[in-house]
Amino acid sequence: MTQSPSSPFLPIKCGRVEEINTQEENPTKPMSDRHGIDPELLQRMVYDALVWSSLHGLVVGDRNVQRSGKVPGVGMVHAPFALLPMSFPESHWGQACELAPIFNELVDRVSLDGEFLQNSLSRTKKVDAFTSRLLDIHSKMLENNKKEEIRLGLHRSDYMLDEETKLLLQIELNTVSCSFPGLSCLVSELHRSLLNQFKEQLGLNSGRIPENTNLSQFAEALAKAWKEYNNPRAVVMIVVQTEERNMYDQHWLSTVLKERYDVTTIRKTLAEIDEHGVLRPDGTLLVGDLAIGVIYFRAGYTPTDYPSESEWRARYLMEQSSAVKCPSISYHLAGTKKIQQELAKPNALERFLENKDDIAKLRKCFAGLWSLDDSSIVKDAIERPEFYVMKPQREGGGNNIYGDDMRKALLRLQEDGTEENAAYILMQRIFPTIAPTFLMRDGICHKDHAISELGIYSAYLRNKENVIMNEQCGYLMRTKVSSSNEGGVAAGFAVLDSVYLT
Repeated sequence: MTQSPSSPFLPIKCGRVEEINTQEENPTKPMSDRHGIDPELLQRMVYDALVWSSLHGLVVGDRNVQRSGKVPGVGMVHAPFALLPMSFPESHWGQACELAPIFNELVDRVSLDGEFLQNSLSRTKKVDAFTSRLLDIHSKMLENNKKEEIRLGLHRSDYMLDEETKLLLQIELNTVSCSFPGLSCLVSELHRSLLNQFKEQLGLNSGRIPENTNLSQFAEALAKAWKEYNNPRAVVMIVVQTEERNMYDQHWLSTVLKERYDVTTIRKTLAEIDEHGVLRPDGTLLVGDLAIGVIYFRAGYTPTDYPSESEWRARYLMEQSSAVKCPSISYHLAGTKKIQQELAKPNALERFLENKDDIAKLRKCFAGLWSLDDSSIVKDAIERPEFYVMKPQREGGGNNIYGDDMRKALLRLQEDGTEENAAYILMQRIFPTIAPTFLMRDGICHKDHAISELGIYSAYLRNKENVIMNEQCGYLMRTKVSSSNEGGVAAGFAVLDSVYLT
């Protein structure tokens, strides 16, 4: 590594300067001064980064423009990003990448154990209407002996590096609608470009930013699944929300699929699939006059995606079809918080995996996870809420409960004495390193202290007993101000970032 040990740029990131109060001493002193960044240089970097983002498609729909989530090219703004990458230990990076194919195999094994999924989520089903509907579809597939011979998973496992223990701990494993495979690659390219452009001033080596290949590898996995389906006239259908400000991230995948593999994609909402979808006797799903070879979900992971019975009919119709689902209903359920908590129990992993080394590697990254049936843990969480997070069975950011809100929620559940506690799990709160940071949003740079979360993408494809693809596929680094509990970029809590290996 060629970087000077005196370089002031680890572990920080930078952008256009806006004065705020910080928790450090001398809060009025500009952060650019404290880190040796010349303010003029900082402004140049911000300007060049914003130009680069606009020229290279690092964009989302502007939430202030009404049609930006429906009409491409209308109301675009740069995606939220950090100006410089966040430092991350190379040893923990390697550990996270090594875990990806093991988690892929685990998800596949769990998905095949219908009894485990149904039993583990049986109490959750009674108190969570959304999970209940998913389980109903899963149960019907079991009753009909519906086999998913071609199974495709595009996953992301999210981690934080705990400051005190120096352990890499898993936050969650996402098996449905893993966003930003396109834009995260662009952020890595942006950071590499800036480090090269300002090499003399920054003293950082762009070679320390790992190559980010998730866009090309996700496209490869979708193309290979399409090929396994073995109908050259079939298309890949991306299931989308009615309004999607993050559509360009999805269009990047469609573009690569067409240009590199000559695979056509279509975009349909659940309501449109219900209206135009037809199931042939042989299991072929037609939407309009197009046969669907692969269904790629970028919607359908949250209750708001199902405002009526129409959307649930569409989900059931797709599940009945012979199309390759990404994810299938069983893969979707395998990624729920409750299943994550069940797999953390003693001897649970041994039900699905034989390799003791693989099991040990997974266990090493598990944070503390408990059901609300554990009275001693609940008591401790009420007394020390700052050390726990309360999680519902929800995806998409903005759902977790922290601090005094969590304490009140736990007390209410105790008083009610109902089954509602099955709708939640408790998780150990992880405290990652806090670093001074510059966050870019809406063309403005916001200085603050921040923490980061590393997501490792992976792809898994098999046809019956033949594993065609089981790979780690790049990464997503998300950085947020340390005072923010949630971490979703699309939900407005975080910015896109990349890794600088140290």
